[in-house]
Amino acid sequence: MMLFGKISQQFCGLKKLPRSRDSRYFWGWLNAVFNKVDHERIRDVGPDRAASEWLLRCGAVVRYHGQERWQKDYNHLPTGPLDKYKIQAIDATDSCIMSIGFDHMGLQHVEKIRLCKCHYIEDDCLERLSQLGNLQKSMLEMEIISCGNVTDKGIIALHHLRNLKYLFLSDLPGIKEKEKIVQAFKTSLPSLELKLDLK
Repeated sequence: MMLFGKISQQFCGLKKLPRSRDSRYFWGWLNAVFNKVDHERIRDVGPDRAASEWLLRCGAVVRYHGQERWQKDYNHLPTGPLDKYKIQAIDATDSCIMSIGFDHMGLQHVEKIRLCKCHYIEDDCLERLSQLGNLQKSMLEMEIISCGNVTDKGIIALHHLRNLKYLFLSDLPGIKEKEKIVQAFKTSLPSLELKLDLK
């Protein structure tokens, strides 16, 4: 008994090692694996089911048309006919979604996307998102909050979402020219309600 007590005291006395760059690379690699697109899976189960799997695997949640509750649990994704469950809203708060996973976004019914504290979301992600024909038609609301890699370039690209009615931007340190963004959206989407909470 005395031996275990001494060993546990030695372990407790060790200082925690600083987080290394290697662990950061590991998590980046793992997140890239979670974002990998399986085109056969999309073909087999349909775009909404495949996108649901991708989003939940990465820590996001989805809501389907006609349902009030958010789907949070990967293991309890609904089953049934492929065309029954259509994604209406995506909340990617604290998720690891990244550009390489956006091939999953061939969705026709998404009306709202919330990107909050998404460390891998960059300008090219928003540019890609805004170029998807289905989303250009269906997107009505978008919120981008605390995504530190987003700049003016990515936000201005969202003007391609021609039916966008509401856009909320907050805590985006990469935004340098607020007035330019406001003017760009006034010109391209005059009926857009643009809310800014930027420094």
